[in-house]
Amino acid sequence: MRMSQYFLPTLKENPAEAQIVSHRLMLRAGLVRQTSAGIYAWLPLGFRVLKNIERIVREEQDASGAQEVLMPTIQSAELWRESGRYDAYGPEMLRIKDRHDREMLYGPTNEEMITVLFRDGVKSYRDLPRNLYHIQWKFRDEVRPRFGVMRGREFLMKDNYSFDLDKKGAIHSYNKMFVAYLRTFARMGLKAIPMRADTGPIGGDLSHEFIVLADTGESAVFCHKGLVDKDILGRTIDYDGDLQPIVDEWTSLYAATDEMHDQAAFEGILADQRLAARGIEVGHIFYFGTKYSEPMKAVVAGPSGEPVTVEMGSYGIGVSRLVGGIIEASHDDAGIVWPESVAPFRVAIVNLKPDDGTVSATCQKLYQGLASMGVEALLDDRDLRPGAKFADMDLVGTPWQVIVGPKGVAAGKAELKNRKTGAREEVPFDQVVARFG
Repeated sequence: MRMSQYFLPTLKENPAEAQIVSHRLMLRAGLVRQTSAGIYAWLPLGFRVLKNIERIVREEQDASGAQEVLMPTIQSAELWRESGRYDAYGPEMLRIKDRHDREMLYGPTNEEMITVLFRDGVKSYRDLPRNLYHIQWKFRDEVRPRFGVMRGREFLMKDNYSFDLDKKGAIHSYNKMFVAYLRTFARMGLKAIPMRADTGPIGGDLSHEFIVLADTGESAVFCHKGLVDKDILGRTIDYDGDLQPIVDEWTSLYAATDEMHDQAAFEGILADQRLAARGIEVGHIFYFGTKYSEPMKAVVAGPSGEPVTVEMGSYGIGVSRLVGGIIEASHDDAGIVWPESVAPFRVAIVNLKPDDGTVSATCQKLYQGLASMGVEALLDDRDLRPGAKFADMDLVGTPWQVIVGPKGVAAGKAELKNRKTGAREEVPFDQVVARFG
């Protein structure tokens, strides 16, 4: 994509309304624009990041055996009355009426709707287990939306729901999501620590939230340092096997947010193995048994023909929230530092002299070579001073910059800059494309 043709409205100054780093940088780098309190339009650069995060989430859900569906944003109030949550949920729920005076709501979550879909479609234990997910916009009418997409009113969420014949099966489904979440966040370059959590209005008696460490995090975090060093991506995962040892490995070491913190237990860890930091919640998983299936009569015929109320769990990832969370965890004074897996463009080609035909032809050849390798690149062909281009490239945070100017063309070399480390090196033009293949 040529920057001269790209809709990328960057800002030089920090917006006054932005209180945290991710909000400031998302506005300055042209990722989003606020349309009303807590509601944002996603501009091309931000939308590409959102789609990359969504892709990783989808791939890991599919690998775990979950099946994708798409449920509507508008739900009937009757569904929520059936579960008993309509009057209990609170003012965060946006309640509306259609032209026939029927009570509706803009869904904040989907336990009720998915339970009905399951109830109407599955009748026998032979069809279990089932795990259904979707990636859909949600709305919660926060009393004070703030921090940009970190605490907005409208947000993109992956939520999925498991259905099992008994508690043993339900715990296995829970463990699948536990491991899938570890893999999902690790693929995004994040250190996500699972912590035992309160179940809140979702209900149930088993829950973990996944916290990404960031200096500007909203929660105080206390954990064993060993959790930060653990690796999940180097393992082959058999989702049909016993996952409990992996879950036990991650939950055996101390980890808690300020709400669940046991100071005495934390102080029992050797001094050099304690980590007190800040963190951001990016995912939450729940096992809640028959909380919804019982009142909504989600029943299947068991092995002997007896009616069995299914056991359920639900699992959420804040897809749009992750954009802000990644920035909070990965930025510097110059701007965003995207991990390659979620970056809007992997490479930025910086043309230092667009009015020089040889320089521009060299940039175009590199751009086409990268495209032929499936590498998405941003070509800065704007008629601006080099300093302004470098500042914009650092701001938007592409992992690699390929810098091309008259001196480099004469020497037959481009300068490669690694955005994360700042390291620079000169590479012959005929080797540049291969570096990213």
